[in-house]
Amino acid sequence: MIVDEPIRGSFAYLEQPGLFGMSGVDQLRLFIDRRLPAPPLTHLSGLVVEEAAAGTSTWSIPASPWWQTAAGVFAGGTLGFVADAALAGAVFTTLPRSMALLSSDLSINFLEPASPSSERLTATGTVIHVGRRQGLSEARVEDARGALLAHATSRCVLQPLPFEPPEPPEAFPLVRPPRFDTPDPYLRPVEGEVVPQAVWDETSGLDLVQLWHKGERPLSPNCSLLGLRFIDVSEGGVTLAMPASLWFCTGFGTFYGGALVALADTAINSAVTTTLPPGTSFGTLDLKVNFLRPVTPDGRELVARATVEQRGRTIAVTTCRLDDADGKRVAMATGTAMISPDRPWPAIGSETEAGRSS
Repeated sequence: MIVDEPIRGSFAYLEQPGLFGMSGVDQLRLFIDRRLPAPPLTHLSGLVVEEAAAGTSTWSIPASPWWQTAAGVFAGGTLGFVADAALAGAVFTTLPRSMALLSSDLSINFLEPASPSSERLTATGTVIHVGRRQGLSEARVEDARGALLAHATSRCVLQPLPFEPPEPPEAFPLVRPPRFDTPDPYLRPVEGEVVPQAVWDETSGLDLVQLWHKGERPLSPNCSLLGLRFIDVSEGGVTLAMPASLWFCTGFGTFYGGALVALADTAINSAVTTTLPPGTSFGTLDLKVNFLRPVTPDGRELVARATVEQRGRTIAVTTCRLDDADGKRVAMATGTAMISPDRPWPAIGSETEAGRSS
């Protein structure tokens, strides 16, 4: 798996501890100007900060085929992956020196599906309110043509650093990008399978998920990118694992909340899939994630347990619990999906052919 490879990139706070003696917006501008090294998260996914000003930040990722689900479209968690950076980044731009933030929750409503034809996913976060102990922000996620794909909100908890940071250097030289023998993961040929529509038409969702669990059918590209594996499968319930890898860390050495969003969403989607009869598709309407404690990037597995709590004719409501390897709860999530009987997946058979296994 990609996440088992030696990480690429480094952590800016280790090389420049004086960063914490700067305001939040000045720190982000150093990343924009490439005066700080790219973290592992950027090498894994291509996530970068594009703009930063007081009260706003813009981040983006390439619409890489690696983000495809087994249905060929991107999971809602992919939009949440980029939105989390913009939401926290907007609040971060308001922080004075010697302050830090922790994301408390993320809520996102999905409006249009994304796919490789989206070209690039861009999230622009804007501050709603910042007080002494918390900040609220919202973000719009758009594709390369400016189509609105999702709207998100978040709450961040603000706290002073437990130490007095050193003074920052007078100047930060340009950082030369490192060279590697192979492309960064998101630029490589895609691994994993987009399941043909004919298979969805003939196979129940439970049977497909069980085939993934048994290793009798290749996992989807997004599962391959994130290093996911199925632990348990039943009708209406799925347990997934993902390594708490350093690949998911930001330039400050923290485990990225957007990676937890992607994990929770994949588990929720997989649980909904187990309830689908043949020839049925669904679309995620919304996702709410509460971050309960920081994740230690020790390489051990995070476990996501998703259960469909209510499955009506057109709506499914699913909950998900995320625990670390010691059994401590790190996040909880709830998602709503709209079921579409006798409707094909929107992207299969058209734009996703180039994203199939290679």
